[in-house]
Amino acid sequence: MSTKTPKGDRIAKVLARAGVASRRASEAMIEAGRVTVNGKQILSPALNVTDRDEIVVDGKPLAAPEPTRLWRYYKPIGLVTSESDEKGRDTVFEALKDTLPRVVSVGRLDINSEGLLLLTNDGAIKRQLELPSTGWLRKYRVRVNGTPEDSTLEPLRRGVVADGEKFQPMEVTLDRQQGANAWLTVGIREGKNREVRRAMGEVGLKVNRLIRISYGPFRLNDLKPGEVEEVKGRVLREQLGLREDNEKPMLKKKPPQKRRRQ
Repeated sequence: MSTKTPKGDRIAKVLARAGVASRRASEAMIEAGRVTVNGKQILSPALNVTDRDEIVVDGKPLAAPEPTRLWRYYKPIGLVTSESDEKGRDTVFEALKDTLPRVVSVGRLDINSEGLLLLTNDGAIKRQLELPSTGWLRKYRVRVNGTPEDSTLEPLRRGVVADGEKFQPMEVTLDRQQGANAWLTVGIREGKNREVRRAMGEVGLKVNRLIRISYGPFRLNDLKPGEVEEVKGRVLREQLGLREDNEKPMLKKKPPQKRRRQ
C-alpha cells in the first residue's frame, strides 16, 4: 500500500490562493456542494489538486492564482477589522473596497486602536505571519494615563495573567511623561485579543491611545491614517522567501474618506 502524500495542494488552499475566499470559507463552500473538480461535485475539502485539474466554483472556472501581494495600511480609529460587523460599524474592508483587490488582514486591531495593519491576498501568508512560532515582534506606541515608574512595568516584562489568560513577557520601555499621561513602547509576540490594553490594566494603567508601529520587519514609517502602500515584491521575497514571480508595482494611495456615523 502506497504511503506517498498525494501531489498538489489541498483544494481549499488553492481556492484561497486564487482569491475566492479565505481557506475556512472555501471549506464551507466545498461542503455546501458549490465546487466541482474535473466535472464531479466534491463535498469534502480533504482533496489535493494540481494545475492539471479543472476546478469550477458556482459554475465558473477557477481563475489562475494571483502572485502573493502584501500591503501596509494605517488603520484609523473607528474602523473594525472584521469583514462584516453585527453592529453596523464601518470596516477596514469597506473603506478599501475600491482601492484593493480582495484581501484579508494579518491579525487585528480593535476599533479604538490605530496604526499598522498588514493586508494580503494570500490566506497562507496570513496564517504564517500570525503564528507565534514565526517569532515576529509587534511594536506599539502606547499612551497611558498616570505616572508609571519603571517598577510599575516590571510585571509586564515577566508576564502577567489577565482574566485567567497568561500573557508572554513583553518588551516595555518608558519613553516620556507628558502631563497626566505617559508614552511607552511595547513589544509583543503573541497578539492575543486586546493583549496590550488588558495587560496594562493588570498593573493599574489605562490605555488612552494605542498605535501599532511595526509588525516584524514591516513598519508604519510615514504612512498617514487611511493610507495604504504595497510592499515591493523584492522585499516580500527577502522577508518571506517567495519566488521571483511575486514582483508587483508599488501602490500608495489614500482611499476616499467616509463620513463617520454619528
